[in-house]
Amino acid sequence: PEVIGFKITGKLREGITATDLVLTVTEMLRKKGVVGKFVEFYGDGLKDMPVADRATIANMAPEYGATCGFFPVDEQTINYMRLTGRDEALLELVENYAKAQGLWREPGHEPVYTDTLELDMGEVEASLAGPKRPQDRVALTNMKASFELLMETSEGPAESREAKLESEGGGTAVGAQSAYFEHPASQPLHMNGESTRLDPGAVVIAAITSCTNTSNPSVMMAAGLIAKKAVAKGLKTKPWVKTSLAPGSKVVTDYLKVAGLQDDMNQLGFNLVGYGCTTCIGNSGPLPDEVEKAITDGDLTVASVLSGNRNFEGRVHPLVKTNWLASPPLVVAYALAGNVRVDLTKDPLGADQDGNPVYLKDLWPSQAEIAEAVEKVKTDMFRKEYGEVFEGDDIWKSIKVPESKVYEWNDKSTYIQHPPFFEGMGEQPEAIDDITDANILALLGDSVTTDHISPAGSFKPDTPAGKYLQEHGVKPKDFNSYGSRRGNHEVMMRGTFANVRIRNEMLDGVEGGFTKFVPTGEQMAIYDAAMKYQEQGTPLVVIAGKEYGTGSSRDWAAKGTRLLGVKAVVAESYERIHRSNLIGMGVMPLQFPEGTDRKSLKLTGEETISIQGLSGEIKPGQTLTMTVKYKDGSTETCELKSRIDTANEAVYFQHGGILHYVVREMLKNA
Repeated sequence: PEVIGFKITGKLREGITATDLVLTVTEMLRKKGVVGKFVEFYGDGLKDMPVADRATIANMAPEYGATCGFFPVDEQTINYMRLTGRDEALLELVENYAKAQGLWREPGHEPVYTDTLELDMGEVEASLAGPKRPQDRVALTNMKASFELLMETSEGPAESREAKLESEGGGTAVGAQSAYFEHPASQPLHMNGESTRLDPGAVVIAAITSCTNTSNPSVMMAAGLIAKKAVAKGLKTKPWVKTSLAPGSKVVTDYLKVAGLQDDMNQLGFNLVGYGCTTCIGNSGPLPDEVEKAITDGDLTVASVLSGNRNFEGRVHPLVKTNWLASPPLVVAYALAGNVRVDLTKDPLGADQDGNPVYLKDLWPSQAEIAEAVEKVKTDMFRKEYGEVFEGDDIWKSIKVPESKVYEWNDKSTYIQHPPFFEGMGEQPEAIDDITDANILALLGDSVTTDHISPAGSFKPDTPAGKYLQEHGVKPKDFNSYGSRRGNHEVMMRGTFANVRIRNEMLDGVEGGFTKFVPTGEQMAIYDAAMKYQEQGTPLVVIAGKEYGTGSSRDWAAKGTRLLGVKAVVAESYERIHRSNLIGMGVMPLQFPEGTDRKSLKLTGEETISIQGLSGEIKPGQTLTMTVKYKDGSTETCELKSRIDTANEAVYFQHGGILHYVVREMLKNA
């Protein structure tokens, strides 16, 4: 692959975090265009950059589109290995090997790359990213204006805010600010015996979550220090904010306790909820009933602020339209402020015990304070937690495991079912046929994410997945999430293309997983339409725009597509992982030539699609022909490029997917 060099120089300024840096890097690399490429970070700015910060940047590779992001080995690598309990003999071996192989970072050394870009860390500013893509960075100073621009398009302009401010008659800064937020869409809110109001921009979820950001001691200690200062001044989290703390490692719990910060986090509602994927993947759980009702009644545009990697539409919570990635300390700050329309650089977060306004600058810890707290992170913590990592608690140990060589399927389980991928599979692959007179299942735009295709979060009782579970005796309160039921294909295929924010251009102004069943013209759930097409023996295709399949490496985005009967996807461009996964499930990814797309072909979704050239030998990058037949009987043809890019991928596709290929190879060698 091509390797893009990303030169890092300078140092982060006081008050700027590793999260601010990674959001800036993600924005820059998306603009550069690094899909299918490696990115290596280099430059003398790495000298003082700890591995925790490097991991934060490298872990965002799917978000900036690269195959991988990586750093050279140097003193910081050895320091991290020492901190995490590796023995000195191993450290010596790693250093000697890296130096002997030319892998050790030397000051001033600049390798030769395909292309380069550069960032002076001194220019990085406090940032968030949103409302629905990790690369859409917003400077903290612009956050209020950015949201209000969004609000203008969704709720419409507020009525005479100035008049409301004046009518307060000398209220406190905090009181005047509250009046400013009021809007015709605002809803009364009664929670915990307190009467208040839910306004557009309300932060209803504040989550410190993600495997990497929450394993980085500097940002976690910063969050804890803000909590400590906030509690000391008598500040409280706003009642409508659902807070949570899900560290990426048990070591985080150890060092927050030792630093004396966990109790303050708890007091603001950032209690430990577990170790693993939570809000970032849609496992935020339900909002309080009163909050959900207020959002629904006012059709409010509200916000989540989370320290995770991903904020794609409909991912965090179905009712939360805007989702903002931020550093853990900013997550705490927004939980205190309660609304993303608070300008944290100028407006107070609240009032102290004496009624005086408290600003973010009053709470934000200095680099020296953070460094002192980070000193509490000790090697023994890593040795203890890593040593017990495979132990499990009493509940885990009490699980009864059948003593058999193969898995014992339970027909009544709604979590795990025998998948149908191998049904009807023969010893030899079947011949591949051209696609003839396929219907279009969905006509989609640009930047359709794997979350649009296969959401991981919660779902409602009236969805195909909800109806299936209720038919099998599961009550809505026990639905859990798509992600938790990924072992049951019956749930997951019903959830394919079921994101509440997906927009199928076959329907006018409709959001959610619906399509037009072309033979009758009915609007119905995409799953229901796909099953009707299967009954009629009609093949299906999906048509899309640019960057199809961006986001997580969601295997079910490809599996579900296959199970719905989709034979091919035709898009303007693809993200690498989803393109590869489609081939792995026997679905052909095809690409429009430059200058041709769904709009130039005037597709409405009511056409039939035929694709010639599949029935011969499958080769990487071959040219196929697509014939579009319109409702009036006229036709148009265009060439398509096969995005089977390698010889191995061609073999997998000929076998009907990588699963079939692996099984046949095992049988051949048995």
